Amino acid sequence: MNIQAYMETLGKQARQAARALVSASTKQKNGALLAMADLIERSAEVLKAENAKDLENGKNNGLDAAMLDRLALTDAGIAGIAEGLRQVAALQDPIGEVTDMSYRPSGIQVGKMRVPLGVVGIIYESRPNVTADAAALCLKSGNAAILRGGSEAAFSNQALAKCIKQGLKQAGLPETAVQVVETTDREAVGHLISMPEFVDVIIPRGGKSLIERISNNARVPVIKHLDGICHVYIDDAADFTKAIDIAVNAKTHRYGVCNAMETLLVAESQAEKVLPELAKRYAEKGVELRGCEKTRAIIDAIPATDEDWATEYLAPILSIKVVEDVDAAMDHIAQYSSGHTESIITENFSTSRRFLAQVDSSSVMVNASTRFADGFEYGLGAEIGISTDKFHARGPVGLEGLTSQKYIVLGDGNIRQ
Repeated sequence: MNIQAYMETLGKQARQAARALVSASTKQKNGALLAMADLIERSAEVLKAENAKDLENGKNNGLDAAMLDRLALTDAGIAGIAEGLRQVAALQDPIGEVTDMSYRPSGIQVGKMRVPLGVVGIIYESRPNVTADAAALCLKSGNAAILRGGSEAAFSNQALAKCIKQGLKQAGLPETAVQVVETTDREAVGHLISMPEFVDVIIPRGGKSLIERISNNARVPVIKHLDGICHVYIDDAADFTKAIDIAVNAKTHRYGVCNAMETLLVAESQAEKVLPELAKRYAEKGVELRGCEKTRAIIDAIPATDEDWATEYLAPILSIKVVEDVDAAMDHIAQYSSGHTESIITENFSTSRRFLAQVDSSSVMVNASTRFADGFEYGLGAEIGISTDKFHARGPVGLEGLTSQKYIVLGDGNIRQ
């Protein structure tokens, strides 16, 4: 196979499909999503049979238990994929929304209309459910999609692709509106991220090495986050119960996720009060603590290094630093944060407002666990990923993040004087 020619063909087809989707009605898009859901449910046995091939290959190739678990398609997982498609169908369609209309002195009206990005390329690893999730979000937001899943899920992804194509066909939409790359050759990724004439944005989903590689080599804009080095700061004016509950939840609710707390900052005035109780709670959960000198004077902890402050553990490990005040906490965050999510625990309104205004991350919270930094929790219905960049999509990226706005002007024969 000529990989370059193949990828260019996918790109041309996606660009044509994107133009067709501009005129697609909400009813058509929802009809396609509901048809996909039904087809996936009816194809459960086929999906499981294809998934079994991926699982067998994965075992033979030495995939670990956690990776195999993410790869597996169970009856419950298939039902969840179908339900996810139906949930996206139930979301409000953002396309065509007109806002900020106003009359100008010249007599024209100026406003903004929400429009699709165009063609979205998504590169992801292992989880087959991402194929359906990505297809659903791109379609509902009026975008054509080129999906390149990991080679470990090749059979599962192609089986899902058949259901997606059939659903598009039943709704009268181009089957090329969602294309799943058939080759597992890595060369395909290189071409996908280098076709700005066909692809408008790339979204990588996976480990840091994948995202870093895509970001460094892409000739197409990338929506991404590299690390989730999230902080919780327990302020001088923190409520003890809130501080304990949030600090425990932010670290231990789930370890291997990007919105888990990796560094706990504690005001000096609170340290001797909260750290012993937190150390007890963390010990019960099996969390390894790494602390600064002041922390280790209060509780047992391994000495923390500069590298610890800059590390996303994705594991039951937590760095703890005692700081003088909120300014010292914000200085630490400015130096080490990845720009994902930070939270302050305080009952002082003025301090909380300063923290919200001055901390430059995609999500900033007051008296809440960092684990809430999630598209579903934010009411987006679903998310395609998290962005720590500073262009239009920042934080959890849902339907609106997959759109842009254009100015529209309404006149009645107006000419500029």
